[in-house]
Amino acid sequence: MALVLILVALIAFIVVSTTRLKLHPFLALLAAAVLAGFAYQLPHQDILKTVATGFGNILGNIGIVIVLGTIIGVILERSGAAITMAETVIKLLGERFPTLTMSIIGYLVSIPVFCDSGYVILNSLKNALAARMKVSVIAMSVALATGLYATHTFVPPTPGPIAAAGNLGLGSSLGLVIAVGLVVAIVTALAGMLWANRFIGKDIALEDDGTPMPGSEDFAALRAQYGTLPSATQAFAPIFVPILLICLGSIAVFPSRPLGDGTLLSVLSFLGHPVMALLVGLALACTLLKGNGKRQNLHDRVSEGIVSAAPIILITGAGGAFGAVLSATPLGNYLGTTLSALGVGLFMPFLVAAALKTAQGSTTVALVTTSAMVAPLLGQLGLDSEMGRVLTVMAIGAGGMTVSHANDSFFWVVTQFSRMPVAVAYRAQTMATLIQGVVGIITVWLLSLVLL
Repeated sequence: MALVLILVALIAFIVVSTTRLKLHPFLALLAAAVLAGFAYQLPHQDILKTVATGFGNILGNIGIVIVLGTIIGVILERSGAAITMAETVIKLLGERFPTLTMSIIGYLVSIPVFCDSGYVILNSLKNALAARMKVSVIAMSVALATGLYATHTFVPPTPGPIAAAGNLGLGSSLGLVIAVGLVVAIVTALAGMLWANRFIGKDIALEDDGTPMPGSEDFAALRAQYGTLPSATQAFAPIFVPILLICLGSIAVFPSRPLGDGTLLSVLSFLGHPVMALLVGLALACTLLKGNGKRQNLHDRVSEGIVSAAPIILITGAGGAFGAVLSATPLGNYLGTTLSALGVGLFMPFLVAAALKTAQGSTTVALVTTSAMVAPLLGQLGLDSEMGRVLTVMAIGAGGMTVSHANDSFFWVVTQFSRMPVAVAYRAQTMATLIQGVVGIITVWLLSLVLL
C-alpha cells in the first residue's frame, strides 16, 4: 500500500507544480523522477543513471521523429499546404462533424504508425481544419489524439498489440486480432470523439510559444496570405507517403512474411522505419518551397522546426525518465501480483494493464508485460481458446490506454503540440483516455458474451 501512496504523492506533485506553481513540465518531471528514486529507496548511485537511461531511451525511439515531423509541419504551414489539406478533407468528408473528421483520420493513420508519430505528422492538418471549421483547437486535438490512440492500442502491426498477441500464442491468428481490434477501436475512438465535443464551444486560451496558430485569424484571410496554393497531391505527399512506407514496412516484417524474405523485404524494412520514412517526407516537403533562394528558405524552415521541437523533446525525455525510475521500483510487480489474485475474468488483465500503464506511462510496456504475466493464467480465467486469447489482447489494450497522464510521452506530445495548458490537458486528454479505457473493456466484455 505504501508503494501506491508514494505514486499518488508523486503524481500530485507533478500536477500541483505544473498547474499551481507554474513550474515548467521538464523540471517538474525531472524532479519527480529523482524524488521517486529516493522515495522507493533505489540505490543512490543508480537513481541518476536510471534517469539518464530513461531520458535517452525514449528520445532514441521518438526524438528524431519529433524533429523531422516538426520540420515537415513548419514547411507545410509556411507553404500553405496545410490549407490545401484542410480544404481537400472538408470537400471529401463535409463540415457538419469536424471532430468526427479528425477522429477518422487519426483512427486510420495510427494502424501502421505510432500514435506519437501520427500526432506529429498530422498536427498541421488538425490546426488548419480547426481554423477552417471555426472550432476549438482543444476539441480537435483531443479528437485526433483519441482517434490515434484507439488503433494504437488495439490493432496490429503497432508493436504493443502485436507483441501481446505473440505472448498469448496468436502469432498465426493476427488477422483475427486485427479484425476484432478494428471493431473495438471504432467504439473507443467514438467515445473519445464524444468527449472531445464537450470542448467545441469553449473558448480556452492556449499557451503562447511565440508563433501564431492557424486558428488565430479568419481562415479566408489566412488562405490569401499564401498566394497560389500547392495541389492536393503535393500537399498530402509529405504526410501520406511516409505513412504508406511505414505501413508497407510493417507488412513486410509480419511473421508470415507476405512479401518474402529477399531484397524487397530488406528495402521495405529500411524505407519503412519511421526515421527513414520521414526523411522521404521531408524531401517531398522541400518541393513546396517557393521562389528563389530555396536553400536559404530550407535552412530557415529547418532552424524554425528545431527551435519548436526542442521543448517538446526535453519534456518527452523527462517523462521517459520518470517512467524509467518507476519501472525500476517494485511498484509494477506489487500491482500485478495483487490484481492478478482477484480472478475476475477479462477484467483481471484489464486491471493489471491499467495499473501498469498508469504507474509507468508506456502503453507498449503495459501490453507486453501484462500479456506475459497472464498467459499462464488463461486456463484459470476461462480464456484458453483462440477467441478467448483474442479478447484477452483486447482487454489488455483497453487497460493499456487507461490513463495517459504526466508520465506518458504521448500526453506531453499532445499537450505541447496543441499548446494546451497542462491543467486543461488533464481535463481533456487524460479524462478522454480514461473514458476510452472503460468503454473499451465494456465493449470487450459484451463481445465475450456473444463470442465465448
